Amino acid sequence: MWAEESVFYQIYPLGFCGAPMENDGVQVSRIGKIGQWADHIRAVGANAVYLSPVFESDTHGYDTRDYRKVDCRLGSNEDLAQVCRTLHEKDIRVVLDGVFNHVGRGFWAFRDVQEKKWDSPYKDWFHISFDGNSNYNDGFWYEGWEGHFELVKLNLRNPAVVDYLLDCVRFWVEQFDIDGLRLDVAYCLDHDFLRRLRGFVQGLKPDFFLLGETLHGDYKQWVNDQMLHSCTNYECYKGLYSSLNSMNLFEIVHSLKRQFGSEPWALYQGMHLLSFVDNHDVTRAASILNEPRHLPLLYGLMFGMPGIPCLYYGSEWGAQGVKQPGSDSSLRPCFERPEWNGLTDRIAAMARAHRESKALCWGDFHELLLTNRQTVFQRRTAEERVLVAVNADAQPYTAHFDAGCGLAVDLLTGQTHDFGGGSELAPYSVYFWKCER
Repeated sequence: MWAEESVFYQIYPLGFCGAPMENDGVQVSRIGKIGQWADHIRAVGANAVYLSPVFESDTHGYDTRDYRKVDCRLGSNEDLAQVCRTLHEKDIRVVLDGVFNHVGRGFWAFRDVQEKKWDSPYKDWFHISFDGNSNYNDGFWYEGWEGHFELVKLNLRNPAVVDYLLDCVRFWVEQFDIDGLRLDVAYCLDHDFLRRLRGFVQGLKPDFFLLGETLHGDYKQWVNDQMLHSCTNYECYKGLYSSLNSMNLFEIVHSLKRQFGSEPWALYQGMHLLSFVDNHDVTRAASILNEPRHLPLLYGLMFGMPGIPCLYYGSEWGAQGVKQPGSDSSLRPCFERPEWNGLTDRIAAMARAHRESKALCWGDFHELLLTNRQTVFQRRTAEERVLVAVNADAQPYTAHFDAGCGLAVDLLTGQTHDFGGGSELAPYSVYFWKCER
């Protein structure tokens, strides 16, 4: 699967393109801006793009009105098709957001129910009771997603709904030649629907990638041979930043051993979960870390650990953004043009090293050294061995551990490293040492 050797770049198009927050019904071609960033996306080391919702919606994209029409605030279907062609020409894969758990109140089938009530042929597309009323005074009660009644939950046990959604996926593949889907709130989706979707997309494209948004619980519920290929690794997302903020690297290493270690009780050996340090729903990495000099280390841990790394647009140069109660607009800004600084240089080097290293893409995980402020761990395949070393302290540290080789090359700098006599780790440093035989 191509995704397992990829680095993703996430864009939230409505914010990225400067679209108005509310759907004003005015079509403006804005989405072409994504294609204009293709060279930057490649330069920062990514070879796959995940686009948050692009289809017609009421407001933020996750309240869909029409699955077959690009949001008028972004442009036309042809505009999106051109963006996908541009990205593919740059050898960048395209993954769209599949929002299948719920729709917006402006969704055409729900509007039909509002108008015709019992007489609507779509009343069973949703979880509706005509014995109650909604807080919108619709004359019937319906289930909303987690109490958000602007998001109307779809009935994925209804074969007509499933057939409709799968036909929309076919349409996206035919019109935009997409390479995969990220499934919004996958932890809420009916498991039979996920199985049906997996078989369907494999028939369309054998290497079609299915990624699910999951928060907590056993990820194997969703990631297996019948359902999803991958899911979001929220357990390690939290551990990445909080282990640095508390200067307790035991937290993230414990999570990595629990998930990917060599012990028989490790949960996800061989699985490729999506690794990230921020996204469109959480405070940006540059705003959540207590020590700004830890930012490259945070990315070093992400690119060094097992998983599929994902960058969120703007964070590669250290853009800030704090999640606010009731609004995510500060997390989803419009940048006029990409920026580039020292942090971007380091992230690009890490992304390139990850993509080009079989050990970093496929290797197992084994801890070699661990203190509150330093860690060294090994990623290994039959052909290659890479040691990832991190010093989160303001002081240099001499690390003594069994490297298993005398010499190594740092994949980030190209410098040769001799393990004899201990390894000196500079303050606030990260290394990717490829062992030479």
